[in-house]
Amino acid sequence: MDKEQPIEPSLQHQPVASQSTEARQPKTQSATRFKPTRPAFKKSLPRPSMPAFSKTALLLLACLSLGFVGGWFGSRSGGVQNITTPEAKQQIIASESQLINEIATTVGPSVVSVNVVTNSGARSFFGESLQQRGAGTGVIISEEGIIITNRHVVPVGTDTVSITLSDGTSLEDVSVIGRTAASDPLDIAFLKINDRKGKSLTAAKLGDSSKTKVGDKVVAIGNALGQFQNTVTSGIISGFGRDLEATDQSGTNPETLQNLFQTDTAINQGNSGGPLVNTNGEVIGINTAVAGDAENIGFAIPINDMQGLIKSVLKEGKLLRPYLGVRYVGLTDDIAYQYELSVKRGAYLAPDADSAVVLPNSPAEKAGLEVEDIITKINDVAIDEKNSLASILGKHAVGDKVTLTIIRDGKEQKLSATLEAAPSD
Repeated sequence: MDKEQPIEPSLQHQPVASQSTEARQPKTQSATRFKPTRPAFKKSLPRPSMPAFSKTALLLLACLSLGFVGGWFGSRSGGVQNITTPEAKQQIIASESQLINEIATTVGPSVVSVNVVTNSGARSFFGESLQQRGAGTGVIISEEGIIITNRHVVPVGTDTVSITLSDGTSLEDVSVIGRTAASDPLDIAFLKINDRKGKSLTAAKLGDSSKTKVGDKVVAIGNALGQFQNTVTSGIISGFGRDLEATDQSGTNPETLQNLFQTDTAINQGNSGGPLVNTNGEVIGINTAVAGDAENIGFAIPINDMQGLIKSVLKEGKLLRPYLGVRYVGLTDDIAYQYELSVKRGAYLAPDADSAVVLPNSPAEKAGLEVEDIITKINDVAIDEKNSLASILGKHAVGDKVTLTIIRDGKEQKLSATLEAAPSD
């Protein structure tokens, strides 16, 4: 079951390149199926069985065969063939290379390496506290020194944080001004450079991630392996609306993440918290995880999902996370069929024997939401594959009054709720 903050909320958190902790990777790769009697609220990438894989391969071969035959008949009947000359290919490659170079030049100065020292909780033979060192990436979002990164890059217990600018300047007076709760599906934290040493900072331009489409070209920039600053890789958006559970390499510290972009762009250890950039040089996502036993499967948090947080930090100087206080399942055709629901899009407050679905004393409870309600809209924004409940709420601010359109017992109703600040670690 998806969850909305604060409970609202293997793949591998991409992250912190650490001397004592490994990159995060898939906890499970079982097929995603929801059972009406025991709804799961964590979703993993499916690992197809051998028969399913064979069927997929056959379908691909059939398409290739049909394409070959169609092309043969087309040429036999005098159809015009489109031929790309070597010269044209070289121009395309050169143009793409130039575009990536321009993106890296534009966004690179806004990308920083994040270096952390964390108390491991263990002690040496002589009783000294043992510390853990790690490295990730961050993005400057204001000229005053506000940086966005991943929560797992600067976890609770972090002792010191320093950052390295793209020109190699090291700034050590850096503080964590806010991070989402560990149960929050938004893996985000904010840093503040307190002493810029007179350096002028370049804020990255944030884009509109809702305009992103599958197949769009993207570029990732990050501190690869904690050693190679501002490493640039490129690829495409492979999918969106991905929900998954990420763990570290030992399979511990699981985190549920929601509504992620999937990309085939190479995202390396140490890239966590770095930007995913579109061809306009705009940050549309924050890189957070990769599939540990597969190549070219990475994930990023859409920038629109954190707009509310960004606004609160820039305005108030601290993180205020708006939340409703429900656990829900994001409906698709398949999931609606599993639950025998006529409504195929929305946030279904499915019964759960183990956890409260409507949190006590939450905005949801105060608004009158009940188990088995289906929330279909927030204000006039429909909840669907591209707009999850969590992502829509992420665009709002604490104190916003919203109208919830729900389906209860087959009838549409409207409820009013006032968003409150979610608990944080």
